[in-house]
Amino acid sequence: MLLRGVLLVLQALQLAGALDLPAGSCAFEESTCSFDSVLAFLPWILNEEGHYIYMDTSFGKQGEKAVLLSSDLQAEEWSCLRLVYQITTSSESLSDPSQLNLYMRFEDESFDRLLWSAKEPSDSWLIASLDLQNSSKKFKILIEGVLGQGNTASIALFEIKMTTGYCIECDFEENHLCGFVNRWNPNVNWFVGGGSIRNVHSILPQDHTFKSELGHYMYVDSVYVKHFQEVAQLISPLTMAPMAGCLSFYYQIQQGNDNVFSLYTRDVAGLYEEIWKADRPGNAAWNLAEVEFNAPYPMEVIFEVAFNGPKGGYVALDDISFSPVHCQNQTELLFSAVEASCNFEQDLCNFYQDKEGPGWTRVKVKPNMYRAGDHTTGLGYYLLANTKFTSQPGYIGRLYGPSLPGNLQYCLRFHYAIYGFLKMSDTLAVYIFEENHVVQEKIWSVLESPRGVWMQAEITFKKPMPTKVVFMSLCKSFWDCGLVALDDITIQLGSCSSSEKLLPPPGECTFEQDECTFTQEKRNRSSWHRRRGETPTSYTGPKGDHTTGVGYYMYIEASHMVYGQKARLLSRPLRGVSGTHCLTFFYHMYGGGTGLLSVYLKKEEDSEESLLWRRRGEQSISWLRALIEYSCERQHQIIFEAIRGVSIRSDIAIDDIKFQAGPCGEMEDTTQQSSGHSEDLNEIEY
Repeated sequence: MLLRGVLLVLQALQLAGALDLPAGSCAFEESTCSFDSVLAFLPWILNEEGHYIYMDTSFGKQGEKAVLLSSDLQAEEWSCLRLVYQITTSSESLSDPSQLNLYMRFEDESFDRLLWSAKEPSDSWLIASLDLQNSSKKFKILIEGVLGQGNTASIALFEIKMTTGYCIECDFEENHLCGFVNRWNPNVNWFVGGGSIRNVHSILPQDHTFKSELGHYMYVDSVYVKHFQEVAQLISPLTMAPMAGCLSFYYQIQQGNDNVFSLYTRDVAGLYEEIWKADRPGNAAWNLAEVEFNAPYPMEVIFEVAFNGPKGGYVALDDISFSPVHCQNQTELLFSAVEASCNFEQDLCNFYQDKEGPGWTRVKVKPNMYRAGDHTTGLGYYLLANTKFTSQPGYIGRLYGPSLPGNLQYCLRFHYAIYGFLKMSDTLAVYIFEENHVVQEKIWSVLESPRGVWMQAEITFKKPMPTKVVFMSLCKSFWDCGLVALDDITIQLGSCSSSEKLLPPPGECTFEQDECTFTQEKRNRSSWHRRRGETPTSYTGPKGDHTTGVGYYMYIEASHMVYGQKARLLSRPLRGVSGTHCLTFFYHMYGGGTGLLSVYLKKEEDSEESLLWRRRGEQSISWLRALIEYSCERQHQIIFEAIRGVSIRSDIAIDDIKFQAGPCGEMEDTTQQSSGHSEDLNEIEY
């Protein structure tokens, strides 16, 4: 099933590195090195002639897995993990192809972190490059192959290599070219130069790495150019961790007047930015270029040459390297997005208001029919504008965020709730202000929104100058003046849409796409159901989910159950590790007949289950946060059990489940207080 041609291409690479492979690496010549197949799954098969391991439909059927696990590893310096692989499938099974997943398993976490996933079939080997930030924590690499549909499905691993350094670095001496790829053009392309391969049009006396004829470099030649502005692009692997510093490389340009050699960055949303351009032809020797490089979110680096005609000469490139030190020894600090975020639990963080007086008031209220609790915990603090203390015709409340550096892309997310307004327009709007408080533009305003539901808004923006985000609430007239609530403002670097293309956070489930890795003991009308919006029965259940207000959550529909009937939602098996775990989730228990919600710990091979947490009866009209600390050194599962109460007003919902290593920290479990003791939380009553 696997192409023999792939083996010939890789042979030189594997033989060269087989004798001295770093930890976490394997060329699969005679063994699987320090990697072992996990016995609970299908085995990875070592090819009789070496060169690769594989799994295919000869040994398993659709949906079955093979899992490869490394020995203990450590990356005390920044490292690059590369995977050379191939996925093959038959043409009729493209709708459900095989999948290859790569996880990191930290010694103190009960779940595995999915770092990378691929399912695109190919007729040749592909390269995946993953940056691993330096850390003192030990970990294992776990590679999982899942067979897809078809009789000829297969997955092969040709090489795993973990080396010190950045994935964006390359001297082009290895056959896989460090994962750099040429964007194919019919006329001009980047090629490997040097070594035993010679091209009559482009012969350099020596490469830069070894300064010999046998060393390798990349080059692009104009001899086949047919059109004005023919472009060749050499594209780096995607950066997988934030990095900033000095990117350097060596280049040669021949006849520079007829070509333009430029360096761009491109993010996952496809946004290009030029960061360097050759301003002179240079000399016959290798020229050093040093470029300030900032990749706070995933980016590719693109080396681009544009030719004006067939006499544009050639451009050669070698020895790309990166240093976290700035090119001119600058001490510029990376912008910390945390400084521009706030949940208002302690104070206003780095936000501030107009000097004329407070337009936004930090409040904590007892949730009731007319006012939900905060979004962060259900019983915490949030900001309220247009309260009875400030409500007046023409009132405007402005909340200013901290200064944000220019020329970076930001994703702004926040939660808001609207009460009492007749018309929504400009009730709440977000503006960009320049540093001197000059209005730049309005980037968002609320249109129509359900009343009293915490809704999430997200906005992507980028400005060339330093800016501030300003939240503005407007009260137009006495008759059209309600309340605006604001909570959980976060700023992240990168596009909001790019996060949708990234892998889901480890150990978390928001139920937005599916039920994640949770399963049910049975599936019928009395099971847990995934739903969005209100539940069908009035005066029970949430109005929307906790994550975005318009997303999904899990709940039991009491009208489909009888009193005392159970629904159980089970996590996937979690590894037992020493130390404390923290489980957080949000629950909604509103309705006069509400029953019981319990969380159990079930250890492997034990018939008994341990009760970790329980709530009985109606708790709040708001989503409340639960924090549970527990320890378990054996494989185990977490079980969410809901029991229907005395009436149909007994819908129970859960959302935003998260497993973390270590204790829950300083997060106060306000949900431990019963509703009867919450009147002292009420700072402002309505």
